[in-house]
Amino acid sequence: MEEKNNVLIQGCLELGIHLTDTQVNQFETYYELLVEWNKVMNLTGITEYDEVMQKHFVDSLSIVKAADLGQCKKVLDMGTGAGFPGIPIKIVYPHLEVVLLDSLNKRIKFLNEVIGKLGLSGITAIHGRAEDYAKQKEYREMFDLCVSRAVANLASLSEYCIPYTMLHGNFISYKSGSIEDELQNAKNAVFLLGGKMKDTVKFTLPGSDIERSLVVIEKVKKTPGKYPRKAGLPAKEPIA
Repeated sequence: MEEKNNVLIQGCLELGIHLTDTQVNQFETYYELLVEWNKVMNLTGITEYDEVMQKHFVDSLSIVKAADLGQCKKVLDMGTGAGFPGIPIKIVYPHLEVVLLDSLNKRIKFLNEVIGKLGLSGITAIHGRAEDYAKQKEYREMFDLCVSRAVANLASLSEYCIPYTMLHGNFISYKSGSIEDELQNAKNAVFLLGGKMKDTVKFTLPGSDIERSLVVIEKVKKTPGKYPRKAGLPAKEPIA
């Protein structure tokens, strides 16, 4: 088992994470379910074993470079897709209460299957749009950490995520490539939504030459009630 999971185990060790045998087995089962379901629905373009371990699982866990998850309680994974980064985070930090939000219902069915097969509790997959759930009081400003690996510009992602983040909590966006222009273009949106650019953690994904960034935005004041705007607008017309 150890030999087969070497990319995962080594990658996690580089991040300061020591996986238990149970956690290694959970990642193994997750991989098998991902590949199986991917045959009938589009969950990921990456299916090769070592690549999934590195580019999905280890990458999801790289958030430890920017956040102390031991101190967090409630995490929202926005636009979770196949469950990244929310499910890997939950496997390693079982004390967390995790909500996975995605707009495609068939993905929710997959996520529920994973949650059941991995025996995870304190994690919920919900189907809907970010703009709608953010208006509900049981979700708005209720998470001390909001995360997203979704591919969208930072201004749009901020409008989706900052409304869910509690005061003094953080929204962390996973990014790759050059992000300087994107950071600059999102500054006003972040400010209007009640956030503050706190940090950008740049690193190379363990075991690779892939450059990654974690953009940390702190919630410093309440988000005005008009945000997020109605469905579709944050993506179509990002706050300039």
